[in-house]
Amino acid sequence: MIDQQVPLGFIGLGKMGVPMARRLIGAGFTVHGANRSQGVLSQLEPEGLVPAADTGEVGALAQIVMTALPDEDSVRLVAEQLLEHARPGQTIIEHSTISPGLARDIASRFEAAGARYLDAPVSGGPAGAEAGKLTVMVGGDSDVLAEVNPVLAAFGDPIRHCGDTGAGQAVKLVNQLLVAIHTSAAAEAAAFGAKMGIDFGVIGEVIGTSFGSSAMLARNLPRFAAGDFAPATPVSLLKKDLSLIHRQAEELGIALYVGRVAQDLFGRAADRGLEGEDMAALYKLWSDIG
Repeated sequence: MIDQQVPLGFIGLGKMGVPMARRLIGAGFTVHGANRSQGVLSQLEPEGLVPAADTGEVGALAQIVMTALPDEDSVRLVAEQLLEHARPGQTIIEHSTISPGLARDIASRFEAAGARYLDAPVSGGPAGAEAGKLTVMVGGDSDVLAEVNPVLAAFGDPIRHCGDTGAGQAVKLVNQLLVAIHTSAAAEAAAFGAKMGIDFGVIGEVIGTSFGSSAMLARNLPRFAAGDFAPATPVSLLKKDLSLIHRQAEELGIALYVGRVAQDLFGRAADRGLEGEDMAALYKLWSDIG
């Protein structure tokens, strides 16, 4: 089991990484942090983060290194830098959303150096991270997961072992497909109801206890009503994930019919300049807002 004396590393202190790192610090762990933008390191240093000069320094100092990066190119780059310091007993935990194949490829390289690797993407957004309620989907050795579980428990609940390496990413892609579809459906349904003169509060109350309910409807209705599209989970993130999803589907030879509709809608939102706004901004495709 891991105790609080084991040095941790966190690379990628963005919208998700910051609250995750804060939860680790709050749980009493020593966290060495690295980020492309240095400002966030100064912001978190008074809270207990130990700033590192670069990714390599984190790899050299930390026994468990966690990453939360925006795309596969960033994941590949950071993996190359960490591999220079990989060693027996070290554990790399990948919280970024990537393809299962890339997870398996990177895992094999770390394992060749004696390190262990878990793919452990998360769901729940910044609010879930702040509350310590992220769903953590883990692929890899179950014994390694059991060992590092106290670390993941700082921000994760539930923590689920999904299978061998890459399985966590596979489940995350299923989740993101549904997030994109349900967000698209919620925006369309809300706009449809609004055009018929139905109050969003009534829609939320009635549909929330009906078969049409969904987590994305409950999440996004208040945002539609308030015109609040400040980014928690931006359109750009779902657009990126949909590209991963459809690339994986093409490799598997499965057609994602509804997924293609969602991809088209997120593409339209991006074309309208909404990439930096929250995914709830899909509502603007049907409304006169903004």
